Amino acid sequence: MWLFLYFYFFKIQFHLKNYSPIGVFDSGYGGLTVLNELIKKLPENDFLYLGDNARAPYGSRSFEIVYSFTLDAVQELFSRGCKLVILACNTASAKALRNIQQKDLFDYPDHRVLGVIRPSTEIIEGLSKTKHVAVLATEGTVSSNSYLIEIEKFSEKMSVIQHACPMWVPLIENGEIESDGALYFIKKEIDHIFHLDNLVDTIILGCTHYPLIEAQIRKFVPNHVNIVSQGPIVADSLKEYLLRHPQMDTACSKNGQVDYLTTEQSDTFNTNVLKLTGDIITSTKIKL
Repeated sequence: MWLFLYFYFFKIQFHLKNYSPIGVFDSGYGGLTVLNELIKKLPENDFLYLGDNARAPYGSRSFEIVYSFTLDAVQELFSRGCKLVILACNTASAKALRNIQQKDLFDYPDHRVLGVIRPSTEIIEGLSKTKHVAVLATEGTVSSNSYLIEIEKFSEKMSVIQHACPMWVPLIENGEIESDGALYFIKKEIDHIFHLDNLVDTIILGCTHYPLIEAQIRKFVPNHVNIVSQGPIVADSLKEYLLRHPQMDTACSKNGQVDYLTTEQSDTFNTNVLKLTGDIITSTKIKL
């Protein structure tokens, strides 16, 4: 009996010691669109998803609050073994990433935190023939001008419209994406974009929640217009990052395991994930 308990305890300790998943953080459910693409691209890796659903949405919150909330989440993921964390949230990437990278990582020299905005802006010029692009995002992402700043680094010839869609995330978070109200607000924002610039041929979904309503968005967008979701782009970018940084790749554990954390009731989170993505998951409730 004692021998069995010893080996059982040793196995647990060995697993914890060698468990270093890639952390994926979002204010709610949107980051799941990135997580699913990461799993497809890196199926051997372990992933730990954290949704701060209890404090969502982040889009209209101040820079200070978003930074504080995001740092809470990043430190939580670090404490659970993550050496690499992806901010699968445009608002967090826009309002918190730079501060975390430039200030807080000094306390974690062997850890890294990456965002989702830069990978999208690096490739956008090649997707637009007219060089007229629209970014649909939260109020926080738009007000940060992060997309404008990053796109200008790679192309000075792009005409970029930024437009906030404040109703979209609440509709998604509350499971109302098939309602008449959702379609009304989706059509309203899309019509506004083409009223501002009818040469737009590429729309960046600058919020990781928005791919969850891509089918609804497509109903109101001309067929020739590209709709760019960030998940596949971020997944390709992360795979390249790990190839360029073999030490970080080695530090990330590879058991094909995916775990989920939420700051709301786990049953609610599990049910909503099933409705939004069709995935059956089991999450753990935590407090940040």
